[in-house]
Amino acid sequence: MKRTLAIGGTLAAAAGLLATAMVSTPAQAANNYKVKETLAGTSNVAQQVAFFWSSKTLEEATPYNVEPVVSAKHVSTGGFAGNSKPGVVPAIGDEKKTVSKSKNVNLPLNIGKVFFLGADGKPHWCTGTSVQSKYRNLVATAGHCAYDTKSSKATLDKWIFVPGYYKGKAPWGIYVGKQAFTHYDFDVYEDGDRDYAFVTVYNGINIGGDKAVDKKAYDAYTGDKQIISQEVTAAEFAEKYTEDGPYWKETVPGGTQVDPPADAVAKRWEYIKKGIDGVKLTAEEVTGAQYKAAPNSSAALKNGEKWGFRGDDWVRISLREYHELSKAKKAGTFKGDLQVKRGKRVMEAFKKQYFVKKWVKDAAEKYYKDTYIIHEITDAGRLGDRVGGQGMAYNQKLGKNVFMFGYPSGSHPDGTKPFTGQVAKWTYGKTFGATAPSMKAEELQGLKSAFTGEGSMGSAWLLNYSNARRLGYLNGVTIALADRDNNQRIDTSLSPYFDGETYGVYAQAANVWSGSIL
Repeated sequence: MKRTLAIGGTLAAAAGLLATAMVSTPAQAANNYKVKETLAGTSNVAQQVAFFWSSKTLEEATPYNVEPVVSAKHVSTGGFAGNSKPGVVPAIGDEKKTVSKSKNVNLPLNIGKVFFLGADGKPHWCTGTSVQSKYRNLVATAGHCAYDTKSSKATLDKWIFVPGYYKGKAPWGIYVGKQAFTHYDFDVYEDGDRDYAFVTVYNGINIGGDKAVDKKAYDAYTGDKQIISQEVTAAEFAEKYTEDGPYWKETVPGGTQVDPPADAVAKRWEYIKKGIDGVKLTAEEVTGAQYKAAPNSSAALKNGEKWGFRGDDWVRISLREYHELSKAKKAGTFKGDLQVKRGKRVMEAFKKQYFVKKWVKDAAEKYYKDTYIIHEITDAGRLGDRVGGQGMAYNQKLGKNVFMFGYPSGSHPDGTKPFTGQVAKWTYGKTFGATAPSMKAEELQGLKSAFTGEGSMGSAWLLNYSNARRLGYLNGVTIALADRDNNQRIDTSLSPYFDGETYGVYAQAANVWSGSIL
């Protein structure tokens, strides 16, 4: 259920500010424009989200299909006025002024991808950015990359952030989303002017490789795990079976897997040592004469040796059974001995059967080795401690230069596809005012850019970006693209204008603790 929250306070001032920056907390006319939704409310739920993605290849996800290309108009009247004084929040590690120069454009460490399941139940992604917060646990992205605008669900499912994503790799870990904060007007009315979200994330996790353990360790492990059954030869079965695991299973006729009998190893090893593989010890019934002539059991393990199983035991039967077996003996279908003992009051019947050893091939017999695998994970620490976080800027004048970083993908309207979405890209330019009526957006900022596709949704617009420190002020997130000159080529990226209400949503999220999932 959606809730409207009152502002609990503004973001605490950082330890120091850039000398050129003036921070002002905007005065608010109302306190009901922020909405908080839960993504993964408990550590157990967050673990399951992490395990879900650990079993998948991130490259399998596709960009989020939200029809990003819209019709946009350039506002030539000078743009929009902020609803309070301009202000900034310094980036993590950039609370004090630093002076440095760099000729190359260095990609920020804290740009990455957000992954989630869309309304279609399939894995998708957008771009996201780590930003400054009290607990160093906050990600900024487009609102529709956290809230499900395609179905009745409030938020997108199994949401994670992967900073520094590069060709399927997660070099800094995976960060599971805990709570998403957005503007009331976007949550309720899907107002494009408020299409932004700030998401708190748990401490990251590093997913190690698969580790084989014994059954005791497997049973004790509470994380993600699996059993892998592998067919093996009878020789491997006899040589490597151990009581403590890994365990073996025998497939008997009919396909049922059962644990082998306690003496199976000894019996099987006895004849496997002689090179007889894939065979089975059985009993063949013979006549008394054949049994008497058969050799005693020896190390030769030959067919026809005396086995002794019920060979010297008399079994009491009824007189009716006695007569039936007598008929079988006369017909040559019964090979044992029959006897009747007559007493004063009763007549007792007995039968005696003879068996010798026989080794036979058994195509239905298969053996499997069970390997117990656990997926090890470790705590990667807080997001901001690992990769830093960009600052925040709001109520800034349009016409300023910004760098935009993201993971563009998809095609231009003419079908050409210049970006793969597997590596981060950048572009640079001046912001200008724009509108997009189809998104109910009247106060957007635009940037000339050839970024394409759904993957660029959530791309970070950074004001005053320091090339050396890879830090700046987040002043926008891409929510749509446009072909303003109608030449079938994307030429414009669009973002909400970050004003005092944007800061209010950010400030609420930036003061919320999330913790670890381990």
